[in-house]
Amino acid sequence: MLEPLAAWACQFTPRVALEPDALLLEVEGSLRYFGGEEALCTALECGLAELGVQASLATAATARAALWRARGGGLPFNQLPVDVIGAEDAFFKQIGIRTIGQLLQLPREGLAQRCGQGLIDELDCALGKLPDPREFFALPERFAARLDLPAEVVHAEALLFGARRLLVQLEGLLAARQAGVRAFSLTLTHVDGSTSEVKVHLASAARDAERLSQLLREKLATLQLRQPVKAMALAAGDFTALDERSGALFGDRAAEAEDWARLLERLQARLGRDAAHGITLYPDHRPEYAWRRVEPGEWDAHDFVQPGPRPAWLLERPITVEESRLELVAGPERIACGWWDGDETRRDYFVAELGASLAWVYREDGHWYLHGFFA
Repeated sequence: MLEPLAAWACQFTPRVALEPDALLLEVEGSLRYFGGEEALCTALECGLAELGVQASLATAATARAALWRARGGGLPFNQLPVDVIGAEDAFFKQIGIRTIGQLLQLPREGLAQRCGQGLIDELDCALGKLPDPREFFALPERFAARLDLPAEVVHAEALLFGARRLLVQLEGLLAARQAGVRAFSLTLTHVDGSTSEVKVHLASAARDAERLSQLLREKLATLQLRQPVKAMALAAGDFTALDERSGALFGDRAAEAEDWARLLERLQARLGRDAAHGITLYPDHRPEYAWRRVEPGEWDAHDFVQPGPRPAWLLERPITVEESRLELVAGPERIACGWWDGDETRRDYFVAELGASLAWVYREDGHWYLHGFFA
């Protein structure tokens, strides 16, 4: 008799005529989290179905026993056919041995002499009498997967269905690594052998397949295919550590910031990366150089404080203004810098009333210029 559940096996059946693959997992420590063996198997079946993978699931006390049960369609261990072991099936049929249970009733010494000690050791490993060490699977540091389409696709939007299957695979790898990505690319292979690439950038690290799919949908909506597509490949690297975040009881500033980041990334996906971006202060006293275009969370000039008042509306280019129209309210503030980059500035700035507006003006080389408005 085998002991209680300790291992789980999954036998994958590829869509083409290849040797089936197998995956072995130790799941005893995860049963409580998933709500028991049945709930775990249900979750695995749903996930595999979403990936479009056919698999046979089985559990047992040892890795080898679970693998044999998966090969045998989940039958009880003693009722499994002997061919799941990979032994000489013809010989056992000749002597009337059909199942592992019948095989275990044979004398061990005679069985070892006829089939070798290796078969005895395999049976003992399955029964837990001998250790069965396994080489642990190492998660890759990059993701790359290819999907051959069942038919040629001529509309870009129709590619999303196949791409989502690849995104679900990416989500699984990232979840296992507790990581996220800030970008990924989808390479399309056309019927003439040429390729085209669709790059998607995120405002913050993520791994949720639905979020990645939404951004890809925005990109594909503006894509015109020059040739029908027969295959696609998804690639992602530069994984970023990403832990699960707990919500706050009274407001959640982190969640609100994430909502803004998602809005920005969707706008960038639809309109282009240059159409929507963040703005942050930059440590330069010249007003036209005192800001930078940035991605959310890219840089924060928290140590730099402007020495004087700055208007919310800065003109793209200063315009000349007559001194007689100005009524100075505050100033001057001398700004003299920029000699190191070839754009030297020597200006005296003032806050002035200009008609009904409060303006920011400066004097340079005896002339007055309007540079912005406070109100």
